[in-house]
Amino acid sequence: MTEDWSLDRLVGEVVGSGPRSASDMTYEQAHAAMEDVLDGDPHPVALGGFWIANRWKRNTPTELAGFVDAMRSVSVETAVPDADPVDIGANYDGKADTAPLGVASGIVAAAAGTPVAAHGADRVPATEGVTYRHVLDELDVRTDLSPAASAAMVDETGFGFYDATRFNPGVHALLDRRRALGLRTFLNTVETLANPAAAEVHLGSFFHRPFAERVIATLRESRTIDASRVVMVHGQEGADDVRPGSVRLVEWRDRGEQAASSGPDDGAEEPSVEISEIETEAFGVEPGVLDDIEATPADGDLAETAARVTREVVAGDRDGPVRNLVALNAGIRIYARDDERSLSGAVERARGAIADGSAADVLRALQRFEPADDVPAATPRYPRR
Repeated sequence: MTEDWSLDRLVGEVVGSGPRSASDMTYEQAHAAMEDVLDGDPHPVALGGFWIANRWKRNTPTELAGFVDAMRSVSVETAVPDADPVDIGANYDGKADTAPLGVASGIVAAAAGTPVAAHGADRVPATEGVTYRHVLDELDVRTDLSPAASAAMVDETGFGFYDATRFNPGVHALLDRRRALGLRTFLNTVETLANPAAAEVHLGSFFHRPFAERVIATLRESRTIDASRVVMVHGQEGADDVRPGSVRLVEWRDRGEQAASSGPDDGAEEPSVEISEIETEAFGVEPGVLDDIEATPADGDLAETAARVTREVVAGDRDGPVRNLVALNAGIRIYARDDERSLSGAVERARGAIADGSAADVLRALQRFEPADDVPAATPRYPRR
């Protein structure tokens, strides 16, 4: 018989004794707790206490894997495209200071042959900033889509957006309680790992390297996500936009995938996380580029700024550091999927997709995309490998 671990019991006996003396939950305890959070209608005080206790103690990869797997089992509706996309769910709470370039970068990557499945929500605590959804809305691209329609969008255009209010209703239902708490919780991490397209490659973002390594370890311990490669980028405002200057990439590749690409298994230990550093100036991205993507009174809000920059870059009407920044971010997506073995080669491929008009074609396809009620299967631009 499975032992009953309610939220209040977990707070009282396991996680709630303070940041130094609290114990870690087992995978099973974390999984049961997340099930209770999502469909057990917990008392608001018990829920708030559980969130705060976990914020104090900091969650282990085992706990986060339990949370993620329960969420994917209880709440997440997956819809798998025929294409084999890069999963991007970085920073649901968005950006507040600079325009997000994830949409522009994803469009360029798609045009270069790397399909992208982005997912997100509307205004999520604590930042409640501008996200993929707001930029796509400004670009007149459909975002209120069923998961099946999102998968069809990936197959038809190379870029797809999964609306968390549609594919992850259990977490969405907690929005008011999260706002009432006013702090980031473990939900801010686990929702980015929902992976509604069941992709094997994940691209995420981080402020601090230990967080990147924790996410990689979480995906390795997950029992519902079959990740073969994870790339985490040191992002601007914690988003998946590379910050100018010296930038770290934290990478992990599944041992089986690595063996398949490098030769027979020699019995070596599971490869450790790889950390590399790039200088963005080598790609034409200097620190002053951020001045060009901050909103001004004439531009309106950040979503409008991001949409304008997206239109100008993909149309080939904008040159200079911002275009280079989009190409670099697109190149990281291409590199993450192993469509190019070097980042420099991936960035050049992205530049070519802008120059030859392919990126503009993808944006037009997104703006024309209208799913049928029964969402018939689309002919994929990029079949699963």
